[in-house]
Amino acid sequence: MTEIRLHLSVRGLTDADLPSCGWAGSPKHVRELVHQIRRAEAGEIDYLAVCTPAGLPVALGGIDYTVRPGAGTLWQLGVHPALQSCGIGTLLVRSAEQRITARGLTRAELGVEESNPRARALYERLGYRAFGRELDSWDVEAEDGSFQRYETMCTLMRKHLA
Repeated sequence: MTEIRLHLSVRGLTDADLPSCGWAGSPKHVRELVHQIRRAEAGEIDYLAVCTPAGLPVALGGIDYTVRPGAGTLWQLGVHPALQSCGIGTLLVRSAEQRITARGLTRAELGVEESNPRARALYERLGYRAFGRELDSWDVEAEDGSFQRYETMCTLMRKHLA
């Protein structure tokens, strides 16, 4: 077996990245990333891209500083399906935590769908602990271009950062 090591970098998502982000969600989701890039430019959030040496995003995730006072709230975390369970999600979360502490905040929070035990296990390995539950929902684009409301119960998790 041959092993290949890939050097990844983490930076802010840009408009130029969007054509390479189709793996991250529906066309509607990718279109809405433009809004997140504008919010990042305004300083409300950070929206990170983990990239290959060629600059292609293989993981994405946001940190919203407006959700809860004193915390950065991680959301829309995702790794390219072909590269899951390779440590890229860990790199993304740790990079997000560094951004949070660079803003002088001491807490990271997130909500994980209760139907996603693999993600919850990752967050627990990284030191996140459950502190509540909340119903979340968003619009999902169907193949025919119509939209349906998706609802899910999430476990709220937090980590105190040094």
